[in-house]
Amino acid sequence: MFSIEGGLDYHWDSCLKSYNLANNLYHQNNSSETGAAEGNLGQSGCPGQTFQVSVLLSHLHASSAQRLDILLQPYLSSWDELVRFMEALGPMVGLISNEIETKTSLIRQLALAAEKGPEAELHPDGLPARGAAFGTADGVPPRAEDGAYHSVRSMIEVELLHSLVDFQQQTDSGCRTLLRLHRALDWLRLFLEKLAETPASDSGARLRSPSELCREAYQNTLAHHHTWFVRRAAELAFIALPERAFFYRLVCVQNQEELSIVLLRAVAAIQEVYDRTQEILQENGMLELP
Repeated sequence: MFSIEGGLDYHWDSCLKSYNLANNLYHQNNSSETGAAEGNLGQSGCPGQTFQVSVLLSHLHASSAQRLDILLQPYLSSWDELVRFMEALGPMVGLISNEIETKTSLIRQLALAAEKGPEAELHPDGLPARGAAFGTADGVPPRAEDGAYHSVRSMIEVELLHSLVDFQQQTDSGCRTLLRLHRALDWLRLFLEKLAETPASDSGARLRSPSELCREAYQNTLAHHHTWFVRRAAELAFIALPERAFFYRLVCVQNQEELSIVLLRAVAAIQEVYDRTQEILQENGMLELP
């Protein structure tokens, strides 16, 4: 499984400024909370774990720092952390994260190409050279300072301007790729929400297995966009999910009540990003890109 290149020099200056500002404000707000045990759950690092829910929360909040838009750099960083979450669940689910990494890498390559300009060479992963990728008549790409790939809105604007988005057939546009990530985010949001559910003590209801919950979340979201073969492969992967106690260790909590507190924070942050992205894609008629 290849890993996303973390050292690409994107120079998304304004994006990073907004990201860092939101990140600092977020941590300041958290540090001013009461010292109750509940308030600290999930806010600090979890020793021994690659996935860190506190890092995920930081990226998610930063991605929605710009009003009515989503900043792409922290959005993709959120996916980096969600990939770590999926990989922690075992090799079968890790196969799904491979596809996510491919999509986040594609958007990052497009962003890098937008900075380099028409002289950019063919990318190692086989993406077209910059001029060809943007499909313009003169091969001249939009410049980084024009705001290309700074945010979801700027990406949509520049790809529509340069005729990169095809509403009839598949392309490797950032918009189409974002839509696929967007759908996957809905699946993970619903899974975490279901995993956070705690039956009333007097209801007699049992806590359902993570495998059952993940499969149900998938059937209600991503499955609608997959072929029968992909659905079968995904559901086989969900069978191998670890038991609930594993998730306690993953986010450093002791029981279901504490897990609910941590996961619902993540769900709320994901929901904000998802809803805003959904609105932007809908405004531009991109919810059904082939």
